[in-house]
Amino acid sequence: MDVTRATLPGVATVVHQCVTRDGQRFGVLVEKSGGRRLLLYGSAEPDTPLQVITLDRREADQLADILHSRPVLDRLAHLERRFAEFVEAAR
Repeated sequence: MDVTRATLPGVATVVHQCVTRDGQRFGVLVEKSGGRRLLLYGSAEPDTPLQVITLDRREADQLADILHSRPVLDRLAHLERRFAEFVEAAR
C-alpha cells in the first residue's frame, strides 16, 4: 500500500492518503481534537470523497485494534498464558 502524508493547516493536523495494491483509495484525516475521519474515494472524482465516516478517539482505537493483525486483547491473553506457564515452571 502506498501512503502519503500531508498537513492541512486549519482543517486537520494531518491527512494520510492511501492507495491499495488494487488501486482503491481512502484517507484518514486526523483532526486537532483527536478525532478521525475515514475518507472513501471512488474513481469518478479522485479528490472528492464518496463517503466520510467520522470516528471519535475511542472508535478510532477500536477500529485500529480490529484492523491490527493480532488485536491487543489477543496479544494480552497470549502474554497472560505465557506468564502463567513461566510461573508454573518455576514452582
